[in-house]
Amino acid sequence: MRNQEETSNPEDTPEEARARAILELLGFCGHYLHFHGGGRSGKASLLCTIAKSGGVMSQQELRMRFELKPGSLSEILAKMEAAGMIERTRSPEDRRQLFVKLTPQGTELAAREQEERSAFRHEAFATLSAEEQEQLLGMLQKIRVSWEERRD
Repeated sequence: MRNQEETSNPEDTPEEARARAILELLGFCGHYLHFHGGGRSGKASLLCTIAKSGGVMSQQELRMRFELKPGSLSEILAKMEAAGMIERTRSPEDRRQLFVKLTPQGTELAAREQEERSAFRHEAFATLSAEEQEQLLGMLQKIRVSWEERRD
């Protein structure tokens, strides 16, 4: 990990240096979560979401849940279908609607991924006491609310 001297600017005020260091650490955490904690999108997340929904979901529901563009989702699903993880079928009632169903291989992969994610969640904050975890949670929620208000 880089130290604060490498990420700070000599002209920074103490507040700017602290903000820069916090953002750098949050960036590291986001990167780490994406690559080690399952990420938020991609094949593994899609598999787990479909599994938690009984093994079948509409493609439109998946797209909305993950906030993906239709073309992006179609590309990921095509790769998953080619790998034997899912099957896509049209709705008999509305031929425009596609349903995504886990295959036995997809179900097995989803179960394995869910176990790994559960283990990660259990271990991720073990270095913090329960009180520290509650404090961190409160601070992150406060930051999120502030950032979401700015975005609007």
